[in-house]
Amino acid sequence: MDLPFSGQSIIPAAHNQKDMEKILELDVTYMVMLETHVAQLKSLIKYAQSGGKKVLLHADLVNGLKNDEYAIDFLCKEICPDGIISTRGNAIIKAKQHKMLAIQRLFMIDSSAYNKGVALIQKVQPDCIELLPGIIPSQVKKMTEKLHIPVIAGGLIETPEQINQVLTNGAIAVTTSNKHLW
Repeated sequence: MDLPFSGQSIIPAAHNQKDMEKILELDVTYMVMLETHVAQLKSLIKYAQSGGKKVLLHADLVNGLKNDEYAIDFLCKEICPDGIISTRGNAIIKAKQHKMLAIQRLFMIDSSAYNKGVALIQKVQPDCIELLPGIIPSQVKKMTEKLHIPVIAGGLIETPEQINQVLTNGAIAVTTSNKHLW
């Protein structure tokens, strides 16, 4: 299987336009757009794409837009990011129907969350899994081996050593809003 992200191991995540402008200066292809407002969304995505970036939009964090199937239709048809990230299985299924890169975000807070996450992944078959917190290399390895779907680690990653640990344990990339790690 071809892995997404063209070997880019750190995917910077923008909280705001200032972060996005800094990312546009970086020699990276992919970026994550986090907290945005629906009224600014189209112009921000087009701005980033005109700067040569492929934008992975976290659909759950678009203020002013309900995260349901109609919202994903709107995002895919009208906003046109390069990928959708969501915690919601129905959003991932809908993004895949639109031939959009679909990334399922999972929070590994306990064994129950792990079991529910595995069941969800097996049902929706996303293109990638974003596993949070990303500072648990053993969980990255376990999820990669069990599901055979590329894993991205995100959340609470603060050092290059932590990045190396999760990459060594099978993650294909790390998402981070920590500018020192970009």
